[in-house]
Amino acid sequence: MIDARHPLTRLPVQSQPVDGQRRRLLLALAAAPLAGSIALAPRRAQAAASTSVIEGRDLWLYPGWESFSDDATPACLKALDLIRRATGKLDARGIRSVIVIAPLKARACPEHLPEGVALSGAVAARLAAIQWHANELGLRMVDTQAAIAAVDAAQQKYIRADYHWSGHSSEAVAQRAADLIVAAGPLKGGAGAGTRLGKWNEEVHYGDLAALLPPERKKAIGKDHFIVRTACAAPQGLVAGGPSVVQVVGNSMVQPYLGFPQKLSNAIDRPVGLTWTFGDTGPWKTLLNYLESPAFKANPPQALVWQFNEGQMMNLPGAAGQWDAASLMTDDTFVARVATALAA
Repeated sequence: MIDARHPLTRLPVQSQPVDGQRRRLLLALAAAPLAGSIALAPRRAQAAASTSVIEGRDLWLYPGWESFSDDATPACLKALDLIRRATGKLDARGIRSVIVIAPLKARACPEHLPEGVALSGAVAARLAAIQWHANELGLRMVDTQAAIAAVDAAQQKYIRADYHWSGHSSEAVAQRAADLIVAAGPLKGGAGAGTRLGKWNEEVHYGDLAALLPPERKKAIGKDHFIVRTACAAPQGLVAGGPSVVQVVGNSMVQPYLGFPQKLSNAIDRPVGLTWTFGDTGPWKTLLNYLESPAFKANPPQALVWQFNEGQMMNLPGAAGQWDAASLMTDDTFVARVATALAA
């Protein structure tokens, strides 16, 4: 079962069964592309609007605010060092961590980039460097590039005119996160408490990148076919909203609409909780939102999946202009707040 603590719109923390979440998500989709999740974009991209969208071949769109050439690898590795400081404190509290980094769309789907456009050598090598440094630090990190590459060739890996990975890629990454969690040791609770997965279903609406274009270009790009699962009721006798054994913390890549928490719950056969926010909050403050919440204090999880985007990995907690003002802090302040929350 899933405990979604941040539904599609910015509402107070709450718990809902999966079918309740699904209804709310679909209502929001009627009003905005993929839940209005273009708020995921950094401030500079939102300000630039359509100039930040790259039109590729075959009517594919890419986020122009994620550089294909700037080598930010050193800053990304520094972010990993900070992640390790935080997860070390989680480890000391008995909470195992798994890191998930959603790759650049241009990395996962280079075949649709504009003619003559490609990742620079430094950017092309960056995710492998991040994975290597994570291994060096002893971090459990999903090889998301390999997981997505293994998705059936008949399925999209990322959504054509949207920022996000597809439901199939989301589930592939969730499965690998589950494998790392289970490999780290037995989980509490009994089998049978995981989310049941519904059938795949096609829904048609505009992607969030298409929504940034002028009306005539948006119409030319057209709507996307989102392949997502239908909601599936909990087995009879299963109480929705039970204590979560694993908590997912991230952004709209792990929202319930794309199926990440449901697949994770299904794979580990345990309840999974979810805390997610849109882009200007950032991964650092999003983690604090959860650790400083009454929900964490009442029920600390056995494991935590912390999700990032590759295109934002170089932005530390004090990255002014990337995160909103309430999310800005020094690295040391971030670590201190993690420590305080875990000690409470």
